[in-house]
Amino acid sequence: MNEDQERPQSTSLSLEQKIGEFFQWKALNTSWGTEVLAGATTFITMAYILVVNPDILSNAIFLQESRDLFGELVIATAFSAAIASLVMGCYAKYPFALAPGMGLNAYFAFSIVLRLGIDWRVALTAVFLEGLIFIALTLFNIRARMVTAIPACIKHSTAAGIGLFITYIGLKNGGLIVANEVTTTALGDLSNPVALIAIFGIIITSAFLARRIRGALLLGILATAVLAWILGVAQLPTGILAIPQWPSDLFGQALVGLGNLNQIPFWELLAILFVLLFVDLFDTVGTLAGIGMKAGLINDRGELPRASQAFMADAVGTTVGAILGTSTVTTYIESASGISEGGRSGFTAVVTAALFALSIFFIPLISGIPPFATAPALVIIGVLMMGSVRSIHWDDPAESIPGFLTLVFIPLSFSIAEGLAIGFITYPLLKSFQGKMHEVRPAVWGIAAIFTLRFVLMGLHIGG
Repeated sequence: MNEDQERPQSTSLSLEQKIGEFFQWKALNTSWGTEVLAGATTFITMAYILVVNPDILSNAIFLQESRDLFGELVIATAFSAAIASLVMGCYAKYPFALAPGMGLNAYFAFSIVLRLGIDWRVALTAVFLEGLIFIALTLFNIRARMVTAIPACIKHSTAAGIGLFITYIGLKNGGLIVANEVTTTALGDLSNPVALIAIFGIIITSAFLARRIRGALLLGILATAVLAWILGVAQLPTGILAIPQWPSDLFGQALVGLGNLNQIPFWELLAILFVLLFVDLFDTVGTLAGIGMKAGLINDRGELPRASQAFMADAVGTTVGAILGTSTVTTYIESASGISEGGRSGFTAVVTAALFALSIFFIPLISGIPPFATAPALVIIGVLMMGSVRSIHWDDPAESIPGFLTLVFIPLSFSIAEGLAIGFITYPLLKSFQGKMHEVRPAVWGIAAIFTLRFVLMGLHIGG
């Protein structure tokens, strides 16, 4: 009897040891318990994306009316995050989690689909092509070289501009900013229950964040939604748990869109792919550098070992995510929360991936969260992204002017592409006026020329 009792324990230890050897727990000074806790912590801080991403994409991806594919978008979000995080954990062996990126989902919905009038299936095709291009660039190690070619001021201002863009969407969703014929936009009606609840949400989410409470954004969304349910401003969820249905209306639509890719003018397609590539590239690079440093994974030469494998995780995630029906997948800075709990190996990302996969059983609860409940999270994300402006050299006009124009044009033109275009065109010009043309890399001149040609053709009404 004693032998029978010992066998399961022995088998369990053997399995744990095998997992530990694969993820090199001893060398990283970590353990099963630490990695599981870290993975769960990362998931909690990232779980807001299960609500926010479908909410944003529902503005563009639907059959008859907005949010009629919300449940399928939750599945696409969860599975793309699970697959990409699993690749990161098992292939790159890093404790970094991935999911559809904020900013890029807004660009997909509001700029590509709504502003340009491109069918969402074709827009998913563009994301799918971006993923394939990224896989190729990663295989040939070109992504690492691209990082050094782009001006730092453009990188930093793009992040901040996207932050303002996301904040504007959040304020609009919460009824705090409304259209106005005289001033274009104006403060919303503060007697409106939706606006009042959004204000409550922003305050309570800010309080959670100020108190360093884990999962502050998710808790803020839930608190806002609960208040809306209690006050009858939003309908209660139809349930909490349910067996998910196969996302038949979304799955594979990116491949269907290949046949209609010609509906996008060539120069427009080029601009779309460039923006998707650019933002994803530097979002991932910045995140990997930041959390890699925090985790002590950066070597003495300032390099992240296995960086190509990490890049491959988001490239595969984006490609698979497009087929599932969501926008570009990228590495999340929220991974730092799991690292703070001691997560050091890829098993942290594997745990996060498993929890994302399990989340699809909570679609009834997630679907019952009203759109304005995400406003607080979007506003706070904007706050967090604005920090990058500190790195812009404001005393150098050739750096500050392109950076500022990029930052301002992204939210005001409601397009990341237009903001980037202005920044890339003005940067080499101002460097040349300073007599520092030699500091501008050929790649930047090439990108500036493409954007200039695009504006010229748009002005002549050629190619859309």
